[in-house]
Amino acid sequence: MTKIKIEERVNLIIKAGIAYVSLNRPEKCNALDIDMFVAIKKIIKSLKVDRSIRAVIVTGNGEDFCSGLDIKSVMSSANAPLLLLFKWFPWRANLAQFVSTGWREVPAPVIMVIKGRCWGGGLQIALGGDFRIASADASISIMESKWGLIPDMGGTLALKELVNVDKAKELAMTGEMIDGRQALKYGLVTHVDDAPLERALALAHNICKQSPDAIAATKKLYNKSWWSKPGFALLRESYYQIKILLGKNRAIKTYNQTNPDDKSRDFIDRKHW
Repeated sequence: MTKIKIEERVNLIIKAGIAYVSLNRPEKCNALDIDMFVAIKKIIKSLKVDRSIRAVIVTGNGEDFCSGLDIKSVMSSANAPLLLLFKWFPWRANLAQFVSTGWREVPAPVIMVIKGRCWGGGLQIALGGDFRIASADASISIMESKWGLIPDMGGTLALKELVNVDKAKELAMTGEMIDGRQALKYGLVTHVDDAPLERALALAHNICKQSPDAIAATKKLYNKSWWSKPGFALLRESYYQIKILLGKNRAIKTYNQTNPDDKSRDFIDRKHW
């Protein structure tokens, strides 16, 4: 069954358990205006509660992933900066940050496909994914310093997990543009491929063969435990494993492994993680 959801700035197609999300402002290099921020937030929230989703692939329509903030559009409205930066609680994400950090809350793995420009806010969005697959000639930059700003869209959460602090500072302070191969060397991307979308599809299909409960639990375990105290990490490992062992998908996975020719048994929708 295929489900299609069209927002003004973002398209969503769900087919065979894979959600295909595409930023849809190609005439502006998928630059971020207020409408796109809002549309991305809506899409993330819908994916977070859709239990049928097994993997998410995020792309940009046209030649670019996302060229960053559309400064002219955002600054033309007196309310736009307030909409982006306002938050009730200092430790929670505002709208600008949610388009990056929100992907971490989606139980299914999120694969970002990077081609063309991936600058500033575009890179912040990409950093919110679990995997980033880039073309070799992609143009990648933490560009905020060129506007006299700091990176403030939540990508710092992922950046500290991926890149040495001195390299992160250098990239952020200079706004240097690097290609996909350099980004792979620094740890900003997971893979470089001449056909990044096809590589993403192959990864998504491989993930879909596994128990959705185990995949969702692994994502949550690593996201919460990577920088937490060892005791909490051990606690989560035990707790999540017990939940998986008590679930039906574990038994189905075991059966499929021992009976590979029997295609009659498939996973049920993942539990809420």
